[in-house]
Amino acid sequence: MKEGDDIKALAKGGRTNFFGFLLRLAARLPFLFIAGRVYGAEALGRFAYAIIIVEFVATLATLGLKRGLAEQLSATDRPHVHVVWDALLVGAIASAVAATILGMLPQIMFPNSGINGLEWLLPLTIFALAWSDISLAALAYRLDIGATVRARSVIEPWTISIAAFALSYYSLRDGLIIAYVISMGAAVVASIWPLMKSFGWPHGWRPRPASLFMLARRNVPLAAADAIEWGSRRLDIAILGLFFSPAIVGIYYVAQQVASLPQKLKTSFDPILGPVITRNLEAGNRAAVAQQVRQVGFWIIAAQAAIGLALGIPGEGVMGLVGPNFVAGTTALAFLLIAEVVAATAAVSESALIYVARHLNLWISMGMIGIQAALSFAFVLILRDEFGVPTIWQAAGPALALACALGIASIMKARLLSTLLGAPVSGWRWPLVWATAAAGVVGYLATRLPEWLELSLGIPAILAVFGLVVWRFGFTSEDRTLFRFREK
Repeated sequence: MKEGDDIKALAKGGRTNFFGFLLRLAARLPFLFIAGRVYGAEALGRFAYAIIIVEFVATLATLGLKRGLAEQLSATDRPHVHVVWDALLVGAIASAVAATILGMLPQIMFPNSGINGLEWLLPLTIFALAWSDISLAALAYRLDIGATVRARSVIEPWTISIAAFALSYYSLRDGLIIAYVISMGAAVVASIWPLMKSFGWPHGWRPRPASLFMLARRNVPLAAADAIEWGSRRLDIAILGLFFSPAIVGIYYVAQQVASLPQKLKTSFDPILGPVITRNLEAGNRAAVAQQVRQVGFWIIAAQAAIGLALGIPGEGVMGLVGPNFVAGTTALAFLLIAEVVAATAAVSESALIYVARHLNLWISMGMIGIQAALSFAFVLILRDEFGVPTIWQAAGPALALACALGIASIMKARLLSTLLGAPVSGWRWPLVWATAAAGVVGYLATRLPEWLELSLGIPAILAVFGLVVWRFGFTSEDRTLFRFREK
């Protein structure tokens, strides 16, 4: 594949996934509205803590195959369907071990509340999460991004929103948990079905125990990096659960869910960026890899900054949509949105580092999460004991710690990758500052309007002004391929 074709492939994948991001946004907000208004902050906080444990364990159970499968497929002479089923079997074995442990020790998921409902269902979702991730990674290797959009941006979020509303009439205690289980089941069906259509049935496949063991062993650094990257976005919830009530955790969870929407733009590039990088590394074309990292890095930074401003400046109104009690989480929302912007460089750099320096990347990630944990405890204790600020402000400490840790990781990972590739990889461009300033002025004016106008007119205006400035002063001809829907 030529270099220009790589950029076109990345742009096509980016367009598809940006559409998926909009669909996911449209579905996620109703869920937060239902969870906040119907179930309340305490039930939502209890649900949130359990989910971070389940999803963390599921991330481990994929054994790094979500991103590592592309490398396996590009370097094998076996039928691809056999490699995929090896990966699914490895994921199933790891999921069985993880689900058994959580099933025997449910207190890990619910440390601050009793267990007398349907909590035992949650460990079963580990199978669905792992198989869905592996299946979608295999489809992405064949540049089928539409399957990811359907499963992750349409079926999964809309299923949990509809189920949560319907089940609220059954149980305000277990409704969210059951809705989550249903949505994960729907997502794995939506992932396996296109996998079977694309790869077919694995005729002649026989499990290879030795190969499976080597596959799992080789992917340990990648699995650890995935778990750390994912855990860095959930560690704050875990720490909050140690200091604050489930209601405070619930408020913070809503802020986190809103702030994580820009992150989906980055993760949406992973399925298409991985195969493009692995192909160029196989060909020894490291300069092309650096260019692709720079290109995607700029797209993601620009998009996350625009969305961060659009959600952060009218933050009180955005949080207020979920419920009046959730407005208190606006400060945490602001820090979390900043964290997503500064994390973009680290996240895109890691997309290449996992193939060229997976162990060094792992050590940097481990150092980052260590810094995040230390700063989280320090900020909470300082805000509580030294300044005596209100509890909800104390709860913003882990969000500030996350922003600081991700900023350090971005600098270190970008420098490491640049050294290894022999070319710059940072997607930063100065027009981003000009666009931020212009959008900030528009956002400030929007906050002077009534709340319904602030949200309905202010958010589109912020996005439009930011986009116009970046388009005029920051985009090159290659960047504009992102918006060419008809390739010649």
